[in-house]
Amino acid sequence: MKVAVVGATGLVGTKMLQVLDERNFPVTELIPVASEKSVGKEITFKGKQYKVVSVEDAIKQKPDLALFSAGGSTSLAQAPLFAEAGITVVDNSSAWRMDPTKKLVVPEVNADTLTAEDKIIANPNCSTIQMVVALKPLHDKYKIKRVVVSTYQSVTGTGVKAVDQLFNERNGVEGPMAYPYTIDLNVIPQIDVFTENGYTKEEMKMILETKKIMGDDSIKVTATTVRIPVMGGHSESVNIEFVHDFDLAEVRELLAAAPGVVVVDDTANLKYPMPLDAHDKDEVFVGRIRRDETQDNTLNCWIVSDNLRKGAATNAVQIAEYLAAKNLIGQGVEA
Repeated sequence: MKVAVVGATGLVGTKMLQVLDERNFPVTELIPVASEKSVGKEITFKGKQYKVVSVEDAIKQKPDLALFSAGGSTSLAQAPLFAEAGITVVDNSSAWRMDPTKKLVVPEVNADTLTAEDKIIANPNCSTIQMVVALKPLHDKYKIKRVVVSTYQSVTGTGVKAVDQLFNERNGVEGPMAYPYTIDLNVIPQIDVFTENGYTKEEMKMILETKKIMGDDSIKVTATTVRIPVMGGHSESVNIEFVHDFDLAEVRELLAAAPGVVVVDDTANLKYPMPLDAHDKDEVFVGRIRRDETQDNTLNCWIVSDNLRKGAATNAVQIAEYLAAKNLIGQGVEA
């Protein structure tokens, strides 16, 4: 399969290449694509050198699949160009997520909604992805009424500039700031810009995307998203109210059996998920599973996952794997 990676030189694009390699995705030819300033640079994939090309050159080469991680404005402008040429696009930006004509997909939850006609497929927000992977088996069994989530998100979610800011501050070096405040030894209760209702865009993404992915607008979600000075992954404290009561042992069994979930919940031996443990892994780790004793049918848990992998690159590649397995790539008629 001929595969273009748009945004190949960025943090997530680089991770996409790593995941494609590790998972042995059937890439017969790679087409790395980036902004004009990166055109002509070389990247290495499976021990072979590839020159970065422009969007126009990439489309001329007629890839079967394009994995996008180049930002929302780039995707809005360029993803349709690929789609019109009959190329299937899996987009990692926020550009298409809430478009009612586009699918928003987490393979463990709703891959079965995909068809060959879906030429632009949206990859959800990183913090939403890991949460819904854990919520899905519980929703199927007990039906979720309401979710209250507070996130503890890695600086890698912002990008290279934020990682540099953290380590510059840690080493006493002045440099460019990704955030309006110091991040080292600090916590910033703002991710993305504030909206009119007082929530940030990141919080609203979690609220709206969860309903769309789960296919259930009745689920109430409220979120507070927070940036913390860690690497390796995002963490979430999640409080879930169900319609039906549950048995804790059964909850653990359901989660342990769910695709993509690893239960790490042994408090007697101080075992619970942490970003350091999730780093460079594809699974969603769930622990601190306990009943909320203040309210009926309500559960508390702690969810951790590598935001660059399952929260971005791996989820996109898993969508591509599903499309390939079901022979849904390259089947659509050119627009």
